[in-house]
Amino acid sequence: MVLGILGGSGFYDVAGTEDGIEHLESVEISTPFGCTSAPLRIGRVERPTGPPLDVVFLPRHGVGHVLLPSEVPYRANVYAMRQLGVTHLVSVSAVGSLQEDIEPGDFVLVDQFIDRTRHREDTFFGGGIVAHVQFGDPVDAALHARLVERAQAAGIRHHARGTCVVIEGPTFSTRAESELYRAWGGHVVGMTALPEARLAREAEIAYALVAMATDYDCWREEAGEVSVEAVLEVMRANVARARALVVDLARHLPVSTADLPPPRALDGAIATNPEHIDERARRRLHALVAGYL
Repeated sequence: MVLGILGGSGFYDVAGTEDGIEHLESVEISTPFGCTSAPLRIGRVERPTGPPLDVVFLPRHGVGHVLLPSEVPYRANVYAMRQLGVTHLVSVSAVGSLQEDIEPGDFVLVDQFIDRTRHREDTFFGGGIVAHVQFGDPVDAALHARLVERAQAAGIRHHARGTCVVIEGPTFSTRAESELYRAWGGHVVGMTALPEARLAREAEIAYALVAMATDYDCWREEAGEVSVEAVLEVMRANVARARALVVDLARHLPVSTADLPPPRALDGAIATNPEHIDERARRRLHALVAGYL
């Protein structure tokens, strides 16, 4: 069991023993899909029972928040997590609320997505290997349930389920779009959970999202337009709770993946006859497909 953490707007680092993560070191990982957003931070979380849990942290927008949502190297980030042995991945992200009862500062433990992105590489496959993974339930149910449990134990105001509409950005929604997403049944709107969740599924990493509502998007006219300043102010007020939630989750994860198995998403999903997969394609996706070819 190795836990990966992807930090979003306002969640740019973990602070070692202050956050309960010890023995931190930075590593740079080379992937077939280029460089990651930043060096990865590797540490350990002590647990009340059992050995320490290895943890890998990465700020998706890079050091200093230099990457647009469309510029995040999602494939490199997720592939590097897989190369480092990550089995379970928790993403933390700022989102806008699409519902009156989801107030700024609330946590939403998202379990569904609607994809409105347009310009992103969203699969590891192609180039000689075809695979079609199941994605009907994009969030790992068992990992999600444990997040809900820890949020309840911590007394965090949260919503146990929700649909996140993922837009391309970097501009916020128009009012017409915001109303459309509400009509579709969306609960929050964000810019980064996809293709992140798709790639995690292809990499057979269990994925869950902690979405922190920072505003009411633009549908609630009396609340005014969204601003970066307002988003970051809410995030700064809540990032300590997000860190504490993820570390508390880590402390309560089982020692073995036998008790919390990651998805076997590629089992039966690779359509290409192995005899027709050349060596270059095999090398490129070795960390993902070696067990199946």
